[in-house]
Amino acid sequence: MSKHFRPWKIDEAQLLPACVQDYVGKDHLARFVVALVRESLDLGRIVASYASSLGQPPYHAVMMVALLLYAYCCGIYSSRRIAKACRERVDFMLIVANDAPDFRTISDFRKRHLDALSGLFVQVLQLCRRAGLIKLGHVALDGTKIKANASKHKAMSYARLQQREAELQAEVDRWLAAAEAADAEEDKLYGRDKRGEEMPDWIADKEKRLEKIREAKAALEAEAKAAAAAKAKAAREAEAKRRAQGRRKPGKPAAPPRAEPEAKAQRNFTDPDSRILKSKDGYIQGYNAQAAVDGQAQIIVAQGLTNSQSDQDQLTPRLDDIEADLGVRPDELSADAGFASEANFAVLVARDVEGYIATARAKHPANTKRTPTGVLTRAMRAKLRRAGWRSRYRLRKQIVEPVFGQIKQARGFRQFLLRGMEKVRAEWAMICTAHNLLKLAKAA
Repeated sequence: MSKHFRPWKIDEAQLLPACVQDYVGKDHLARFVVALVRESLDLGRIVASYASSLGQPPYHAVMMVALLLYAYCCGIYSSRRIAKACRERVDFMLIVANDAPDFRTISDFRKRHLDALSGLFVQVLQLCRRAGLIKLGHVALDGTKIKANASKHKAMSYARLQQREAELQAEVDRWLAAAEAADAEEDKLYGRDKRGEEMPDWIADKEKRLEKIREAKAALEAEAKAAAAAKAKAAREAEAKRRAQGRRKPGKPAAPPRAEPEAKAQRNFTDPDSRILKSKDGYIQGYNAQAAVDGQAQIIVAQGLTNSQSDQDQLTPRLDDIEADLGVRPDELSADAGFASEANFAVLVARDVEGYIATARAKHPANTKRTPTGVLTRAMRAKLRRAGWRSRYRLRKQIVEPVFGQIKQARGFRQFLLRGMEKVRAEWAMICTAHNLLKLAKAA
């Protein structure tokens, strides 16, 4: 007995839906993003930039913003992949209304309006607050290392830069001498009226490499001088303050800070703002992305980015961001040992924020063997130890770590596409905006 199958109408002409809204269901995320961008976001800054009426009419700015936000929510970040989805996926066809932009158009729009797109984070954050998703009862702060759009093998230390500069200079000098000797020999052979003064390509390439090395070396030296000047200024101010109070620092005076870079100081040729950072997977060329997450619905209430390995100087800026964007401070804040310092504990006390911060790296932060020296650090350790397993510090992992997991694993964001500190900061802000959008859509 033969098996009967459903008809396969692959060659039969079909009538497409009369409206692109019929492509997806009424509760689809694409519909939500389009409605939110059209009705709830202020895109006046982007729309106002289109002043000229000359040339081909551009794609609608509201549509382009909705397309980018929805693509980020779906874990699609490449402009080529976004353009491909606009041709092949009905949810993207809904957003662009069957008029798919080219990948270059998407890329240029993102680069042109990158600052304004990163500013949408605050608007979406306000929408999450009005939806009741933010309570600021407990906020967990943490950082995660994300690869830069650069290879760590394209970085060179200051000592290696000096060595390589001398090697390349000697090599170029030898080749120039050889070229001059060859020119003189050709003059004898062919006469002086023949052309042949252009330098060979292999010399020009080496000279370009030498120029890059000198630029990187000069940049490292400038950074070292600026850091030395700042350190010397801080030391002078501290000494002046001690003298004003009638105190004197014991022991020999400290040596002046070095204005020359350390031999191990590195600079990357592809993305000079990125740094070699240690992560759980080893050393990467990347950035340290920061997020403060509210415990109510895992909304990112503050975000930032640095190229420093340490997290210590990120606590105060994130508290400032929360207060600036939402108008209030969190009741409680938890963070791992990377944020532990007397200065940070003093900030929490001054701002009346109940802090739960590990004082050292250990499986159980209250049971660390190292004895802290600072008064506030000892008090924090005692508070964690006194509460035991009931300590509010236990909320840290279950609040902030899943957010990084959703961004990195679920939506596949493990490397920045853009280069340079300002552009990467804006890209991280868009990633956080997409995260909050998904939380808002789920609660709607």
